[in-house]
Amino acid sequence: MSVQQQPYGQGYGQPTGYGQSGTVVITQPATTVITSMAEYPVNMTCPACKNNIMTGTRKEIGTMTWLACLGLCFIGCDLGCCFIPFCVDSCKDTVHNCPNCQTVVGKHNKI
Repeated sequence: MSVQQQPYGQGYGQPTGYGQSGTVVITQPATTVITSMAEYPVNMTCPACKNNIMTGTRKEIGTMTWLACLGLCFIGCDLGCCFIPFCVDSCKDTVHNCPNCQTVVGKHNKI
């Protein structure tokens, strides 16, 4: 009995697209975990880079700033004095971020 060999690439081979090696990369969208913080920097573990950090803080205009501005307008300080709360840090919200990866890790709202 004789066996005939078929030339390479003909006959019953693997269908195109199967058996090819490749790398599958699955990415997930970045998520920000915002927790309640205080007005001063805190020591914590960053949820993004997993390092033990002391948070950096910056001030941001928030609800308390706008309410103080409106309150000053209602009592008659409407010729420019009502904008004073925008210059006072104690009227603003505090945003905490990671000094390593710059991810926002928390926020302290005045209201």
